[in-house]
Amino acid sequence: MRITVVGGGYVGLVTGACFAELGHTVDIVEIDARKAAAINAGRAPIHERGLDMLLERHAGERLSAGTDYGPVAEADLSFVCVGTPPAADGSADLSMVAAASRSIGEALRDGNGLHTVVVKSTVPPGTTAGLVVPAILEHSGRNEIGFAMNPEFLREGRAVEDFLHPDRIVIGSRDDRSGEAVAAVYRGLSAPVVRCGLTAAEMIKYASNALLATKISFSNEVGNVCKRLGIDVYEVMEGVGMDHRVSPHFLSAGAGFGGSCFPKDVAALVSLAESLGEEPALLRSVLDVNDRQPLRLVGLLEEKIGDLAGKRVAVLGLAFKDNTDDIRESRAIPVIAELLRRGAAVAAYDPLAVPSMRRVFPGIDYAASAADALRGADACLVMTEWPEFSDLNGEFDLMKSRVVIEGRRILSCGGKEGICW
Repeated sequence: MRITVVGGGYVGLVTGACFAELGHTVDIVEIDARKAAAINAGRAPIHERGLDMLLERHAGERLSAGTDYGPVAEADLSFVCVGTPPAADGSADLSMVAAASRSIGEALRDGNGLHTVVVKSTVPPGTTAGLVVPAILEHSGRNEIGFAMNPEFLREGRAVEDFLHPDRIVIGSRDDRSGEAVAAVYRGLSAPVVRCGLTAAEMIKYASNALLATKISFSNEVGNVCKRLGIDVYEVMEGVGMDHRVSPHFLSAGAGFGGSCFPKDVAALVSLAESLGEEPALLRSVLDVNDRQPLRLVGLLEEKIGDLAGKRVAVLGLAFKDNTDDIRESRAIPVIAELLRRGAAVAAYDPLAVPSMRRVFPGIDYAASAADALRGADACLVMTEWPEFSDLNGEFDLMKSRVVIEGRRILSCGGKEGICW
């Protein structure tokens, strides 16, 4: 099939490259000409395992990128993959979705075949039916366009694997034909397909992320109690996770969740609930626990080495998780900010995320290796579960005092302490 993907960011680029891998012809609409040029040259403008290989294989053949919406008119389907960042009040900013809908509608004026518009962006329930459908119908002047909602469930660092080996494929549609058109592009993948309405599909995405975030905050609260009791929360959660009703996933206690999805999606669901007159007490607590959790690291550090003013603190890990350079809502950000507020000197290291974090904290010391960051440090905080950190041991002897506190359980050496274990 011929597919247009609107938005060449994280979701759009992975989606486009994987559809090309499935044998479709894909045009990516990306307003940033430099990103489009990189895609056409077979280079990924983001770090994502396996993505470079797909671009090298398909760029210039089944996959191309450009800045205009012309390809929409010739496509069978258009996938909306633009960002929905948080607004100041926590709600989802849908301005890019609205702009993409208008542009798709205008491009479809020149088309005459069957076309299905598919929203893949994470949007509040009711957005596809209430915003996307009327905008596209108005600007296209056509009535025979199909509409569907097909949320993504991609983990950063493992997105290509998740796309090609999904747990499920959720397809919400306004009519059967639209749903069938979306199902057809996934043929070749082995996964159960969930068929539902547009609004239900939107809610499935929000509910999924909110539940996973809740499991993390729950684990952290239990972990904080375990810390007081002198027991290992990981032993506790191993026993809890063996219950088939619970599962062991997302029960890893630590510094909290970050990234481009969980924080903004839970906040958007809270905002939506409040706008409907509901009181989302549990979801608000999930965010409150997450906001407080990383600061417990700084408090624990101060208990260990006293006043932080003038102390050199090594921060290992800046990305919100391993295998990505994404620092959005990274738990390292509030930790570094609090360390600086208390007068500490920060030496930071991350295998990939230093350029991004340098834009947030240009004045701190960025090291070329973990050993360089640790040299002469009074203490160390581990913020990201990079596999390379698990092999660190003798490097900690480079510190002035070997005080090592983990926000993620990754170290295998002795003499370290966990945030809640």
